[in-house]
Amino acid sequence: MKIFSSAEEYDLGPSVVTIGIFDGVHKGHHAILRETVAQAEERGAQSVVLTFDPHPSHVHRPNVDLPLISTLEDRLDLLEAAGIDVVVVQKYDVGYAETSPEDFIDVELVGKLKAVAVVVGEDVRFGKGNAGDGTLLASHLAGRVDVTLINDLGGDSGRRYSSTWIRELLDAGNVRKAAKILGRPHRLRGVVEHGFKRGRELGFPTANLPGSGVGEVPRDGVYAGWVVQKVPDSTATIHLPAAISIGTNPQFDGDERTVEAHVLGRSDLNLYGEEIAIDFVDYVRPMMKMASVEQLQDQMDKDLRRTAEILGVPVSYRVNPKDVTAR
Repeated sequence: MKIFSSAEEYDLGPSVVTIGIFDGVHKGHHAILRETVAQAEERGAQSVVLTFDPHPSHVHRPNVDLPLISTLEDRLDLLEAAGIDVVVVQKYDVGYAETSPEDFIDVELVGKLKAVAVVVGEDVRFGKGNAGDGTLLASHLAGRVDVTLINDLGGDSGRRYSSTWIRELLDAGNVRKAAKILGRPHRLRGVVEHGFKRGRELGFPTANLPGSGVGEVPRDGVYAGWVVQKVPDSTATIHLPAAISIGTNPQFDGDERTVEAHVLGRSDLNLYGEEIAIDFVDYVRPMMKMASVEQLQDQMDKDLRRTAEILGVPVSYRVNPKDVTAR
């Protein structure tokens, strides 16, 4: 897959274009991407995604906290996996936002990207003030470029697949339902950093990610999931079963929100400075402060048993803190 930083750089001939943020690349997005790829193959054209960075909301409402569901790197990986030939990551700023809907169509889509067809969701919006929509797109291009509007309702729910829906589920800790809308487990990605090493002292060493800048972090609590580690000098990855803790560590009166993943049965991993991903499978319990550190250790042991059960891995993955020497 080729990646360009603006539509002006594109020089690969006729294209079938779709536009949007594609945050999370959920099932609704996949319906649009499948049609884009199919039409491109039929026409012998390039399948092109025109997306934007930063998110328009971050430009127009900088004071509103809107974490992205997935990092740009993950978004690009998912678009490539969907069969897209080209992604244009257009820098979005106030100047670009002033483009009229008609100019966006004529200059960006038809002029620069050489669109012979456009595929978008029925709720598409574009151009200054989000004044452009599917009806305008189809009427403005009538007789020149084919336009396909995709219905992306979420199955039997009657609700449209959307990034907003996924954020609501993650905010409620419902990572299992979020995965159904995404079509895969929700993922965070970041570089492992040094923490307070309290987990290691308790016999549960963890790989720590910051609580922001890694994707949409679910609500505080304990989760079952996977640590995804890259294999050096390879495109392969290793999935390691993990219990994941999100919160401020109330047992020790912490005030910094972090994401900590303990790989079941492993006290020997040294992931500091390494980029990893964390995939969420299911919610285990809320974050809480125990009456004592010993009670916390007992609860953590139960959490690992429950995590192993959810992930379907042998109980031998479980670590008994009494059998571990802190390193």
